[in-house]
Amino acid sequence: MIKLLHTADVHLDSPLRSLALRDPDLMGRLRTATRRAFSRIVDVALSDGVSAVLIAGDLFDGSERSARTAAFLSGQLERLQAQGVRVFYVKGNHDAENPITGEISLPDNVHVFDGRGGKVQLDDEVWIHGVSFSGRHAEESLLPKFPDPVPDSINIGMLHTSLSGSEGHDPYAPCSVADLKAHGFDYWALGHVHRRRVHSKDPWIVMPGTPQGRNIGEEGPKSATMITIDGRIEVEEVPTSVLEFLEIDIPISDAAGYDDLRDLARKAIHKEAEVLTSEFGAARVTLTGESDLRWRILRDRDFWVESIADIARETDRIWLDRLDLGLPASPSTIRTATDELSGIMEEILREPAFAEASRSKLEDIL
Repeated sequence: MIKLLHTADVHLDSPLRSLALRDPDLMGRLRTATRRAFSRIVDVALSDGVSAVLIAGDLFDGSERSARTAAFLSGQLERLQAQGVRVFYVKGNHDAENPITGEISLPDNVHVFDGRGGKVQLDDEVWIHGVSFSGRHAEESLLPKFPDPVPDSINIGMLHTSLSGSEGHDPYAPCSVADLKAHGFDYWALGHVHRRRVHSKDPWIVMPGTPQGRNIGEEGPKSATMITIDGRIEVEEVPTSVLEFLEIDIPISDAAGYDDLRDLARKAIHKEAEVLTSEFGAARVTLTGESDLRWRILRDRDFWVESIADIARETDRIWLDRLDLGLPASPSTIRTATDELSGIMEEILREPAFAEASRSKLEDIL
């Protein structure tokens, strides 16, 4: 039995973007979230006895030069080397523009495929094939650079690609799922799109997604993919993310007052904390439904932002990213607001000081 661990789009030291990170306590815990996610991948590789780690592009993030990032990566790869775990790596678009990739000295257990493509024998049964980006853009398919599969073997291809296109991702190294199937490999270890998706099981075509989400657009728990080869290929997710981004909807139609609203928020947020896969969560909370409290909540928005942030912090696992008020105006809520406004105006009219101030201003105008 052979085990391999497939990851991509690590984006080492890419910053997380969330209003929740204004909290110094959370920021202190998550300053190196992408590094910690990669460390978890290494931990799993060592504890599960994998033969190799496959990194399908975008190990680095952009063009920032960081000796600290290089030192961290070298240390993690040396941990794998010490246990005889090999690493296969194809460069993606972010790697191609990062100066570290051309300067860092990688341990001997790491094989980096170049832009011409090639194949490496892992053992008597398994061959790893890969093609890297030669530059920042790969507008043509890289599939023609892959050799034919080795007969009577398990053939695994590593490719950084947008496939036929994905919203929010540049259309790099385009190819179709049908094209990959036709090539004859047994497993395609893909990268580039940050949301995990299994495109096919015969053969396996897997986009593992990023191991650590970086903003609310990359919500949910993130993972790497464990490949087990034992006559047949089996695949399972391995949790990796330190922080996950959440969207929590709280229906408040049944809330008769602010106490009820707090109870509903507390139950919803604490429930999410109990099932959270990652260590921490940054939640975008939305209050929904028709409610007679609508206009008061709108009026007291800042109060509710702080109140729900406090409720989230009670869990010691979830922090508030943002509060959205998805509260539609209804005839009843409009009447409630109008009635209260009328009452306030009547109270003002009965104030002697208001009448005197108004009379004085009108005399000045006249």
